[in-house]
Amino acid sequence: MEISQGSARALTEQYFDSFNKGEFEQTARLFAQAGQLLPPFEAATVGRENIARYLEKKAKNMVANPEQWTFYQEELGQWQIEVKGKVQAIVFQVNVIWQFAITCSGQIDSVRITLVASPKELLSMRASKKETDSDKSLKENVRSHAGSPAKSPAIAQ
Repeated sequence: MEISQGSARALTEQYFDSFNKGEFEQTARLFAQAGQLLPPFEAATVGRENIARYLEKKAKNMVANPEQWTFYQEELGQWQIEVKGKVQAIVFQVNVIWQFAITCSGQIDSVRITLVASPKELLSMRASKKETDSDKSLKENVRSHAGSPAKSPAIAQ
């Protein structure tokens, strides 16, 4: 069985649509049973249930903005699709390349996600994450000392 380029593109569009709606179980159902999500800087996540859990934990409040599709037809009707675009998160925006491997039966075999950023951009994302982590730490510290007049909360710099 072979799927058309149009069907392969539609599958990637379903991926982005369900991802952007936060419907991660639906996103995961687009993968083959042993499909893989290969996020940047992390080990592969294998299997639909694991992919759904991973996305629920890591991708909330992210929006994927695909901009350009490039198609490569492989033997036996499989497709390799490279999609360039951006991901917008709460504290950063980054250029991304998604590399989809589509099976001849019309499922996602794998998606490799690559960040396309300069070292300066990567460091600024890291700094934003540290600020967010320290803000959480400060809030937790304040909460743990609330109602305790003998103690004053520490202020993180």
